[in-house]
Amino acid sequence: MSISPPVSPLADAGSCGSGCGCGNATASAPALSAQDMLTATINGIALHAQGQRPEAGELRELAYAELLRQRAVSLGLLPEHTGPMAPELSESERQILEAMVDREVSSPQPEEVECQRYHQAHACEFTVGQALHMRHILFAVTPGINVQALAVHAEKALLELTHKDTPPDRFAKRAAELSNCPTSSQGGDLGWVGPDDCAPELAKALFHQSHNQSGVGVHPTLVHSRFGFHIVEVLERRAGTEPTYAEVRERIARLLAMQSRARALYQYMALLAGEAELENIVLDAADSPLVQ
Repeated sequence: MSISPPVSPLADAGSCGSGCGCGNATASAPALSAQDMLTATINGIALHAQGQRPEAGELRELAYAELLRQRAVSLGLLPEHTGPMAPELSESERQILEAMVDREVSSPQPEEVECQRYHQAHACEFTVGQALHMRHILFAVTPGINVQALAVHAEKALLELTHKDTPPDRFAKRAAELSNCPTSSQGGDLGWVGPDDCAPELAKALFHQSHNQSGVGVHPTLVHSRFGFHIVEVLERRAGTEPTYAEVRERIARLLAMQSRARALYQYMALLAGEAELENIVLDAADSPLVQ
């Protein structure tokens, strides 16, 4: 069980999906500096052994767990801990923390008007069966690359490909010359791709904006993703069907309830962090006292 506050949505650090073909390896983590090796503590309790600082995500998880443990101790739900380092939580202790959070954190359920408003603003996201036959040119952001220069290079290629006199076969040739994606050998052709088959950034730009719901051709702007800059051309489009509000109302309500819960948990953990003495670790914190 993860007891760190959920953040919606979390970006996947892996590939962008089998349908997109942009599965570039992420950069390896840089070596820890002397500052990074300092022991992180919460109210004097160490989160890890000296000189063995975990990576950032694991360290945050340890910090949130310790903040919750100390809160439970202050409420008399767990016994005092006398050691210098945060103890490993047992399953029963984690269940106590879960129950404590359920009691202390409340989040309102979405009202009907909120669900309707969300549907009006995001109706295209619920379309089913939509797909694009598209190709792309990927200008990958790799360790040590000059991102600004890369963007300028990509913009020049985009300008060339959107010129009215550009021959139809020019995109495939430029993909073979410029693209850092394995699909370069096929002229950048990705085949038929749905919104769940590609990186969220691509899905948002190509599927989830109402002004992109029709037409084919080269996308007028670069699409930025975690992998770099994409020039995208839509060759064919399947429009799909848009369900009625009644058909997706429960799904929207669950989504809004999850978002509300995530915000409430985030605020709760920020309040705990704001009341604690943190050393050699940075967490989002708030000044307001906890409601007893």
